[in-house]
Amino acid sequence: MTGLRLLVDPVDAPLWERRSITVEGAVPGSLVTVRATTPRDGGAWAAQATFLADALGRIDLDADAPVSGDYRTADAMGLFWAQRPEPGTTGTAHPSDPARPLITTLVARAEPGTGHHDAPPARPDGDTAEVTQRLLVDGIARTEVCERGLVGTLFRPDLDGPLPTVIVMNGSGGGVNEARAALYASRGIQAFALGYFRAPGLPRYISRTPLEYFETALDHVIERFDPAGGRPVVSGQSRGGELSLLLAATYPERILGAVAFVPGAFVFGAQGAADPAEGWDGPAWTHRGEPLEHLWHDNAGVTWQPWNDEPAPDRHRDVYVDGLRDHDLAAASRIPIERFAGPVACVSGLDDRAWPSSMASRQVFAALVRHGHDSERLHLDYEDAGHGIDLPHLPATDIDRVHPVSGVHYSNGGTPRGNARAGADSFEGVVAFIHRAAAAASDIPPHTKDDDNDR
Repeated sequence: MTGLRLLVDPVDAPLWERRSITVEGAVPGSLVTVRATTPRDGGAWAAQATFLADALGRIDLDADAPVSGDYRTADAMGLFWAQRPEPGTTGTAHPSDPARPLITTLVARAEPGTGHHDAPPARPDGDTAEVTQRLLVDGIARTEVCERGLVGTLFRPDLDGPLPTVIVMNGSGGGVNEARAALYASRGIQAFALGYFRAPGLPRYISRTPLEYFETALDHVIERFDPAGGRPVVSGQSRGGELSLLLAATYPERILGAVAFVPGAFVFGAQGAADPAEGWDGPAWTHRGEPLEHLWHDNAGVTWQPWNDEPAPDRHRDVYVDGLRDHDLAAASRIPIERFAGPVACVSGLDDRAWPSSMASRQVFAALVRHGHDSERLHLDYEDAGHGIDLPHLPATDIDRVHPVSGVHYSNGGTPRGNARAGADSFEGVVAFIHRAAAAASDIPPHTKDDDNDR
């Protein structure tokens, strides 16, 4: 068989599964460009890279770094995480419909005229392959939940229960994170994607969100979904990470474990997701009808705020540093995570530019240690990762953002490669953490994927 051949394995698999991508039949020493294009919400995203064929005319994208293109590291998944929106594309790369698989077309083409200069050059040649990445896999039941005032979607694997169970919550963008919940379900975890604002039937803003809504959700999961260990793990991203820790501290008897992605260690005001009538320094959360004390409430150390699309007074100003100078208010706003005795995991980026999630995670674990916490504590803290630690193998290039509620410009921080590695590694780490938490509480054997998820 002659001619350029593009080989992918597996062709059709869950989103979290890595792919092997190789090229064979190239002219030795020639250049081959591989381009990946994926239709996503709002339009197509694409990445490409050019590789140097070895003496056998072969390229292994996991072993051979590109010599040109959108990324420069040996990683076959680079063609996915390095994708950027094509002209005219809008929105983000995070999938809104987990039932719709992501279909990527890969095109490999020889660069004519390249190759060893003491041998015949490459001629026009090419090959195409198609890759299917699935969020919702076979054997997962999807059920919309609209009871007791709750808005969400349950993803339950077709396995004998009780099952490890997690409540999945979004951050200050609101909505219902069905994509992450569906992916957890593909790994044997029952996942309830819970909306709390910016979803049908719910408020448009995060301002004055009652914790009792989540108390109802916890009770509903315990009573209706048969979670392993009798209680769910709570997990959220950004404001949802802050919320996960706050719920664990407020309702410790109803929660099995907490997983906080890029969290805060303090209760914050509504910030960029605020109701304009309340403002950035209005309360985000209430409990028993009263607003929770928060770090932006008449803070004596804060003379400016970054949620009005204006630059900081100087390049070294950080409102999250300034806010801690009001020691009494910070003490009153701190999430008392030591009230929670169960396992806690935090996922953070050392280059988080939205807020200091690495510092917050370390503050959380320091408080637990000071108070004698003796359950598992897992801190996944990533260099070169920022605030946007998303699902495995999604584009990780969407760093400079416009907030979906306020329209304010901000940076997530991190690098595409760092964010991508954090997304893939943290997913595996959190899956294993949830299974361990459920197993410890219910004496069931921990579920693993080929025993490669234990940390």
